[in-house]
Amino acid sequence: MNLSTVILAAGQGTRMRSSLPKVMHPLAGKPLVTHVIETALSLSPKSIVLVYGHGGELVKDALQHHAISFALQAQQLGTGHAVNQAMELVKSADAAMVLVLYGDVPLIRLETLRKLIAAKGEHSLALLTMQMANPKGYGRIVRSEQGIIQAIVEEKDADEAVRNIGEVNTGILVADRIALEKWLQRLDNRNNSKEFYLTDIVRLCVEDGGQVQSAQTSDPHEVLGVNNKMQLAELERAYQLQQAHRLLEQGVTLTDPARLDVRGEVTVGKDVFIDANVQLLGKVTLGDRVRIGPNVILRDSSIDADVEVLAFSLIEEATIASGCTIGPYARIRPDTHLQKNVKIGNFVEIKKSNIAEDSKVNHLSYIGDSEIGKRVNVGAGTITCNYDGANKHKTLIGDDVFIGSDTQLIAPVKVGNGATIGAGSTITAEVPPQELTLSRTKQKTIIGWKRPTKKPRE
Repeated sequence: MNLSTVILAAGQGTRMRSSLPKVMHPLAGKPLVTHVIETALSLSPKSIVLVYGHGGELVKDALQHHAISFALQAQQLGTGHAVNQAMELVKSADAAMVLVLYGDVPLIRLETLRKLIAAKGEHSLALLTMQMANPKGYGRIVRSEQGIIQAIVEEKDADEAVRNIGEVNTGILVADRIALEKWLQRLDNRNNSKEFYLTDIVRLCVEDGGQVQSAQTSDPHEVLGVNNKMQLAELERAYQLQQAHRLLEQGVTLTDPARLDVRGEVTVGKDVFIDANVQLLGKVTLGDRVRIGPNVILRDSSIDADVEVLAFSLIEEATIASGCTIGPYARIRPDTHLQKNVKIGNFVEIKKSNIAEDSKVNHLSYIGDSEIGKRVNVGAGTITCNYDGANKHKTLIGDDVFIGSDTQLIAPVKVGNGATIGAGSTITAEVPPQELTLSRTKQKTIIGWKRPTKKPRE
């Protein structure tokens, strides 16, 4: 698209009561301004220029990985002044149009921006407006008797008649670049705020004989800016409800759409069930008939068909094959791969391990840096002792192994196919296949032994 985008992100955000720049506060796990950048990138513009000011270096450092340029607004002298700081970079991209967005307005939709650009057509300027029952705080759209936009009047400068107008300016606009350059040079700050208002370009466009076009949105959350933590929380819930509705439309069953957090990209199959208070972070794939219990956290993981994840489990950067059962209270750490029909039970932690088909780790165990074969039973309280204080070591367990409860496997160690390890053993050497291996001291009873008692207080 023959378009450059300017994102205004220089505001200090004093009402956030934070040392973090306003546009860097997170919504759905990523900065407010990142949502705006990603939406702008979806338009495939020739350039994106972000105007920064407060906390500038922090903002630049955090956003360097995006394909954007940066323009400094050293003094906050109004929105018109802010856009003007970006125009040299915009001009170098040689785009025909300029789209102005705001770094603290994260939920603007791609479809709305496309509608706005289409409304502009061959005209010089188009605004995104909205009808509000309570327009307090917004600039009003003043139209002629014929319905043609004449000006935007900020509330501070409005009389009573203008304040009664319900159509408001969202601040989002698209304009011809050459015309915008000329209008910006003609702005003045003769107003109650002593600022250079970008909105004054509407009046200048009309004075030049142009006609200002408009597009509308009916969703206030789409154009709501964040000025304090209350508004941030409101938009977080609005965003999460949007994600919940998207999943519901795809056939997911949600026990409570208001208690789901999606902070990333979720792909789902058919007949997926998600219980309350689930968090889906990063890139998550849920196959057909997956069931996710309450209070589960999934991050950057792939869950295949017919898997059940029970309550309070945490799965991070793992792949889970079909038919597995996990939890409750299980932790699956990065680089873990569970093959078909594996069962991971309560209070089990798996880290950087591959567990083959039909194996079970049912209770209170830690498996780290391990390769476990098929049809293995790992008893309760088993630990792979993989760390010697300096390096991690592998534990290799073959097929059809039975490991008794409360076993410690001191890596590096190998357990052969079909081996059995007796409960309470500490294994420090290779276990041969098809044999019983155990290490225990002989049980004995000391006759007449007395348990120590405390001396009575004097």
